[in-house]
Amino acid sequence: MHADAMPTSSASKPASPVAAAASGPATAPKEAETAIRVRGFSSWYGSFQALKSLELDIPYQQVTAFIGPSGCGKSTFLRWINRMNDTIAGARAEGTLDLHGENLLARDLDVVDLRRRVGMVFQKPNPFPKSIYDNVAFGPRLHRQFTRAELDELVEQSLRQASIWEEVKDRLHASALGLSGGQQQRLCIARAIAERRAEKAEAAARALPETKRELAQAQGELRGVHALRKRLELVEAG
Repeated sequence: MHADAMPTSSASKPASPVAAAASGPATAPKEAETAIRVRGFSSWYGSFQALKSLELDIPYQQVTAFIGPSGCGKSTFLRWINRMNDTIAGARAEGTLDLHGENLLARDLDVVDLRRRVGMVFQKPNPFPKSIYDNVAFGPRLHRQFTRAELDELVEQSLRQASIWEEVKDRLHASALGLSGGQQQRLCIARAIAERRAEKAEAAARALPETKRELAQAQGELRGVHALRKRLELVEAG
């Protein structure tokens, strides 16, 4: 895999002593958390080796770009992150490929769950042959039963975050295949965003019963304290 960089140069006046003093001592930037850890990673299609001994750390919540000529392995590497290469006969990989410490090459990895968490938007958009609304709502409906109001809000917020809401808000139930290429691309981004939002909502819903139990227990303990206090008051009055 290749990365291209273009050197830049600039000329500027040296900072004045006053400005330098005001800025204070330089501090080292905080080291970014690693999301994806790659060590000695290689990949093959049959006997053809597409990737050889990759070594890199991809930081969490930052934009990372892979730049290189066609055929250098960019898409091959990205497809391994959510195991899409599993569907290609003869594709195999070895080495370390971890997502937040989880081994993505493990044989027993739940790839369906992985693909819910690791979205991919391709150069050529692939909207479902459904309405714009149903494209965005498709993933969330697989997670749990949303009310219509909840689903409407999730669809709108996902489309807004993908910067396409204003363009489609009046035709949400029209076919997504009628959108322009750029709009289809953003719709696919909104679909990935909605999937992530739904996953968080599902996790929150699972945690709710436990929270309710803890609240009920606390309320019970509080009633016990009140009852004890009342008995003490009666004893003191007697």
